[in-house]
Amino acid sequence: MIGACWAGCIDGTPPRLVPLAWHGGTRLSPGLIQESRVADQHTAPTSINVTTPNVARMYDYYLGGKDNYAADRAAAERVIAAFPDVRSAVRENRAFLGRAVRFLAADVGIRQFIDIGTGLPTQSNVHEIARNIAPDARVVYADYDPVVVAHGQMILSGAEPVAFIEGDVRCPDEILGNAELRSLVDLNEPVAILLVAVLNFVTDQERPDEIVARLREAMAPGSYLVISHGANEERPATVHGVQEVYQNATARAVLRTRAEIAPFFAGFELIDPGLVHAPQWRPDLPHRAGALADPGTGMTLAGVGRVSRPVTSHT
Repeated sequence: MIGACWAGCIDGTPPRLVPLAWHGGTRLSPGLIQESRVADQHTAPTSINVTTPNVARMYDYYLGGKDNYAADRAAAERVIAAFPDVRSAVRENRAFLGRAVRFLAADVGIRQFIDIGTGLPTQSNVHEIARNIAPDARVVYADYDPVVVAHGQMILSGAEPVAFIEGDVRCPDEILGNAELRSLVDLNEPVAILLVAVLNFVTDQERPDEIVARLREAMAPGSYLVISHGANEERPATVHGVQEVYQNATARAVLRTRAEIAPFFAGFELIDPGLVHAPQWRPDLPHRAGALADPGTGMTLAGVGRVSRPVTSHT
C-alpha cells in the first residue's frame, strides 16, 4: 500500500491506495529484498506484486538496473517505444541531481539533505556525492514504497549519518515529523529538500503546490529546494504515449508546462540559470557521451531555489 500517512496529508483525507510492489501488514526484510532482485531463473516472493508495473522498478530498468520484473520491463519498453530518448533523459535527470548536490555541498555549504521520493538506490546517490565533499553531511531518504525503503535500508546498513524512512510526498508533515529524520536533521538550520522526478507523479487533485508550500514553511532561511519535473510542451505526441502507459502503473505520470512547474518555486529565489532543461543546469561536460543532442527532447525541467521568505522556528 502507499506510505503510512493516514494523518497529515495535504487534503486532510487518507491517500488513495495504489497497487505497489508490496502487500501485507509487515515491512519486508532485507533477505526478502535480496530474493526480489530480478533474475529470470528466479520466482518472485508471493508478497510482491509483480503484475502491476511499478514506477520505481521501471526507472531502474531505464537506468540499466536489475531490480525489475517482466511487467515493469514490458511497460518500460512501451514508454521507450513512445519516447526513444527516455534512457538518456533519466540519465540526464540523475546527472542534474548530482550537479545540484555538489553545488549545495561545495558552493553554499549545505550539510543536511532530505531526498523525497528517492526510488531504488543506484549509483552516485545523494549521500555518496554530499559526503565525498563534506564528510559531516547528513542525508535522509524517503519513499512511499516499502520495498524501496527496505532495499535502501539494507544497502545503507552501517552508513552514518544516513537514514532511509517510509514517507509519502503527499504527506509532508508525516515526513518532517518522522523521529528518525528529526534525529539527523535540524529544521532550524539550512537544509536542502530534493523533489527530483517526484512531483510529476502527484496529480493536481493532490495539490502539489500546497505540498511544496508546506515544505517551504518548514525550511529555515538559507535552505534550498531542488526540483526536476517532466514537461509536456516539447513533444505532445510523446507525452500522450507516456501518460497512457503510466495510467496502468503504480502511479500516474502528470507532465506539466513550464508555466505550471515554475510556481512550485514560489517563495524561493531561483539560482542561475533558473528553471531550464535538466542538461542545461550548470552542465559539467556539454558534449559528454550519451548526452541528448537537444536538451528539450529529454522533456525534463529542473531548477534550484533558495528560501527567500522568512519562516518560523521549528524547535
